Amino acid sequence: MNLLLISNSTNFGEPYLAWALNQIEYFSEKNNIKPTSNIVFIPFAGVNIANNAYPKSYDMYELRVKGVFEKLGFTNFHSIHKFDNKIDAINKAECIIVGGGNTFHLVAELHTYKLIEPIRNKVKQGTPYIGWSAGSNIACPTLCTTNDMPIVQPESFHALGLIPFQINPHYLDPHPEIDKMIKHGGETRQDRLNEYLAVNQTMKVVGLREATSLWVEGDKMSLKGGKKLVIFEYNKEAIEIEPGEDISFLLK
Repeated sequence: MNLLLISNSTNFGEPYLAWALNQIEYFSEKNNIKPTSNIVFIPFAGVNIANNAYPKSYDMYELRVKGVFEKLGFTNFHSIHKFDNKIDAINKAECIIVGGGNTFHLVAELHTYKLIEPIRNKVKQGTPYIGWSAGSNIACPTLCTTNDMPIVQPESFHALGLIPFQINPHYLDPHPEIDKMIKHGGETRQDRLNEYLAVNQTMKVVGLREATSLWVEGDKMSLKGGKKLVIFEYNKEAIEIEPGEDISFLLK
């Protein structure tokens, strides 16, 4: 498999996907994604794009992402929502891209259109996969470590299962001083991940900080970007991994 799993599309104060462009370009070169390759985009997480609500948001999301990829030279970019036969579109894709947004809505639509198995099979056969935020989340066994509100009820929480661990994109470290300042009494991100691990005690969760990504090439995986990732396991101290380090052990 060839996966580029990006934590977030946009850094604060930067243009859309700006920080990730070099990674997307390099990933495309390594995986022989050519300017005319058939790229299929999945916009189902985008329910409110540029003040356009679902379902018009899909059109706006396609335009937003297509514009970025056209700047990289890709000219054969199509959104899955415009295909009558969506399974056939996946089967003919030479690269699959899944945008971020609401993970519950994304997974619900994938189940509605019976796309989970076709995407999984296509990617496991070698078709390159690029996802950010929710698009990275669904590479996991389930959506259970998303940060999103359950705005719809999917048929199942099961996702693509391309990797055997869970990702928490946009991972934020605890900041007790800020909580105290704003008088926040709720859970931290780590508290919520610990709740997941309390009832899924054999799973690992990767906290993927912003401006980082996971690169999967066959049975190898590494962390790219300028920040460490955090690995959480039940009843164990969290460990941090430096960028560039081999983290292939997580795939086993």
